[in-house]
Amino acid sequence: MYNENGNFGVRTFEEEYATVKGMNEFISKVYGWMFAGLAVTAGVAYYVAGNARLLFTILSNMFIFYGLLIGELILVSVLSARITRFRYGTAVTMFLVYAALNGLTLSVLLLVYTSESVASAFAITAVTFGVMSIYGYVTKTDLTRTRSILFMGLIGILVLSLVNLFLRSSGMAWFISLLSLFVFLGLTAYDMQKLKAYYFGTQGNPELRSNLGIIGALSLYLDFINLFLTMLRFFGRRRD
Repeated sequence: MYNENGNFGVRTFEEEYATVKGMNEFISKVYGWMFAGLAVTAGVAYYVAGNARLLFTILSNMFIFYGLLIGELILVSVLSARITRFRYGTAVTMFLVYAALNGLTLSVLLLVYTSESVASAFAITAVTFGVMSIYGYVTKTDLTRTRSILFMGLIGILVLSLVNLFLRSSGMAWFISLLSLFVFLGLTAYDMQKLKAYYFGTQGNPELRSNLGIIGALSLYLDFINLFLTMLRFFGRRRD
């Protein structure tokens, strides 16, 4: 095999240890940013849900509400497309701004569902997300082969959700939730494994590695949020 200097040979224990240690530090940092994004979203959602005037302003004006959704889409698109050109601080700021905007739009969930069911859905999501993250880290299977299937699943979720806006079928809604569960569980493992590729593919370029780490944090953040929304549809109890 080739060692990290590009020469043919067997890697020493020290080299192997240093590589694994560096990769784990990188992955830990990515997950740290993901949890920071979740904390920002939760904090903003809790604040807005407790501020009647602000909540009324957001929900009573469709231009504001849909403007927030469009702003989120633009931020994700720009961050994903231009991540290699941004400074690290800019990438972090855009990620946290996106998390804050998401908190504004998700605040309504705290009014629709009971606080107990929101907490239960979050706990179930955390456990399943953790299990799939561990699987993505330890598995020897190349999960890139599942990428096309997961992508088609995402398209299916989008199309079926749009159709069900008109049909309002409870059966289709259940199927969409089930499909979402499998797709985002798969994406969690895939995105975890992808962090290893980011690490090994950016040897000698720490700036690019840091920026790709933010994209990794965004991907995992989206996986967690979508899993949480799915669990809430399965287990959430609406307020009377």
